Amino acid sequence: MFSHRIPAPSGTNLLTEALAARTESYIDLTVSNPTTVSLPAADDTGWNALAAAPARVYAPDPKGLRTSRQAVSDYYARHGVAANPERILLTASSSEAYGWLFKLLADPGDAILVPAPSYPLLDALAELEALELHRYSLSMEDGWALHASAIEAALDRLDLAGKRVAAVVLVNPNNPTGGSIAQAELKALLRLSHERNFGVISDEVFLDYRFESSAEDVAVAASESEGLVFSLGGLSKAAALPQLKLGWILANGPEPHLSQALSRLEWIGDAYLSVGTPVQQALAQLLEASDATAQRIRERIACNRAALDAAFSAGGAVSVQRMTGGWSAVLRLPAVMTEERLVIMLLERHDVLVHPGYFFEFPFEAFLVLSLLPEPGEFARGIARLAAALGALVPA
Repeated sequence: MFSHRIPAPSGTNLLTEALAARTESYIDLTVSNPTTVSLPAADDTGWNALAAAPARVYAPDPKGLRTSRQAVSDYYARHGVAANPERILLTASSSEAYGWLFKLLADPGDAILVPAPSYPLLDALAELEALELHRYSLSMEDGWALHASAIEAALDRLDLAGKRVAAVVLVNPNNPTGGSIAQAELKALLRLSHERNFGVISDEVFLDYRFESSAEDVAVAASESEGLVFSLGGLSKAAALPQLKLGWILANGPEPHLSQALSRLEWIGDAYLSVGTPVQQALAQLLEASDATAQRIRERIACNRAALDAAFSAGGAVSVQRMTGGWSAVLRLPAVMTEERLVIMLLERHDVLVHPGYFFEFPFEAFLVLSLLPEPGEFARGIARLAAALGALVPA
């Protein structure tokens, strides 16, 4: 009766059961919702624009209102990237953007390549489009960097298995490792995409949270045009406004592929018309106000990262992995027990919650992932508990 794209209901895992059984409070070091972490108040410019938006008349554009796409173009211009509004399409979220691009590039049964480690939502998004998700490895030896050669090796394996790869996904900066793609690697990947006929999707929702980028790193993949490439962004991270549900796609590439992609995406957009008029009308002011919001978040991240570094000394058994972007931090430690057992122990005995590394497809144990967004006092208390617990458990 039901589609095979939707997994059958499954049992909960041990961590979910432990959380459900909790009756006492605990410090949540996994919270990543910017609307719930007591950020310093912003001015009301964006909200006032939203309230005043002329929303009584419905005049939809499948690509998004032209003035709204210009606002996204202006946002990219502040990042030093030329983005013609005609190459921009608005969506209700980055998740919807993935869905549109998977529809554009892939037929059911095709393969999508995604990085490992990275954010686990991509599994569900691929499954909803009846696609096979496969992973390529980021290089731990040089800070979880992306190498086009690793993608080429994955392409070769899937080619031998008779699988067509429709798209390769980048997360730039990556979540949770924070790394960005180097320009030489992106150019090599785009040449590969042109030769082997797949699209490149670059998830850049953390564009405003890059901290140690080198001159060789690429911030916006769609600033390049050697292959068909799509950069994703949105209000969720750029303006810390996930509740307003607006994202975007910036496309680039050689002709005639680019024009065909834009035309087909416009057809998809016309079938959905999913982005609300008020948020589109207010987008220019929301994005103008986002610079100050992003700065407050960067200050919060820096404060919490300093507390994390102070809690775990360099050269110790528990190490803080280098962070160059995003708002997550990664701890590496000896695998004295499984990550699942460790995370449950930290919750039940020390009242602090972190993510196990296997949620993000780290290649081996043990890694812990935590958010750098919590209120600094709460974060410091949580890190103190975490450091004490791991110090007693892991040999120095």
